[in-house]
Amino acid sequence: MIRIVAPTDFSDTSRNAVSYAISMATDLPSAELILFNSYESIALGSDGTPLHSDPGTGKNLTMIALENLKNELVGDRNVNVQLLAEEGSLSANLEKLTSEKQVDMVIMGMNGATRMEQIMIGSSTLKMVSLLSCPVLIIPPDASYSRIRTTVYASDMKNVKETTPVNQLRKILSFFRPKLYVANVDVEHYVEISEEYKKEKADMNALLDGFEPDYAFIRLYDFTEAINQFAIDRGADMIITVPRRHNFLERVFSTSHTEKLAYHTHIPLLAIHE
Repeated sequence: MIRIVAPTDFSDTSRNAVSYAISMATDLPSAELILFNSYESIALGSDGTPLHSDPGTGKNLTMIALENLKNELVGDRNVNVQLLAEEGSLSANLEKLTSEKQVDMVIMGMNGATRMEQIMIGSSTLKMVSLLSCPVLIIPPDASYSRIRTTVYASDMKNVKETTPVNQLRKILSFFRPKLYVANVDVEHYVEISEEYKKEKADMNALLDGFEPDYAFIRLYDFTEAINQFAIDRGADMIITVPRRHNFLERVFSTSHTEKLAYHTHIPLLAIHE
């Protein structure tokens, strides 16, 4: 079974991500999908006046909104969807939920329509990428679900035995059984890869035994552009990255790289921590 959480704030961005999550869950017979919202217990009017004081009102209204969203997007499809609403901050609630429910994947949207949306929505999603221990699938605003047939795993091919999140990676790949490419970008690559890279490739092959990956060693300076174009050329349905909490996360998910990999690509991006 795969357990997926799709947080929603009922915006167009999160609605698209929820739609994607529902389609994915429908495609996976053993999937369990949780639609989740964090809410404030007391809603305020435009002048700051409380609209209600009953502690249960916020949760009741949220559950009604979640039910409406579910009914609208699920339709007559046979999919296991649960609804959950909790008071408090999204980050705290989502961290608790993913731990207690042993969640396999969180699916969230990102929007690049305006600079303000990039800052507000993007920062929230990237915060979840750095905070949560489970994989986070980032859905671009123009992405619609298609079966995960081809996946590009972007790796720096450094100390792969120690840095590859092999258990989570193999688990995700086992759900979809896609054609897998392992792509590495290094300005120093030439026709023949170095002995160091050959060793790392052999180690990666051992870690991914059974998935039969093909490899691409790309000699380009711009990591983000190279990975994105490679994924487009291969018709990839998902890109997988391993953001490291200090150096790699800052490099891959800096503002400029995020705009290329998440804000300006139609390919969903899965972040799995080492």
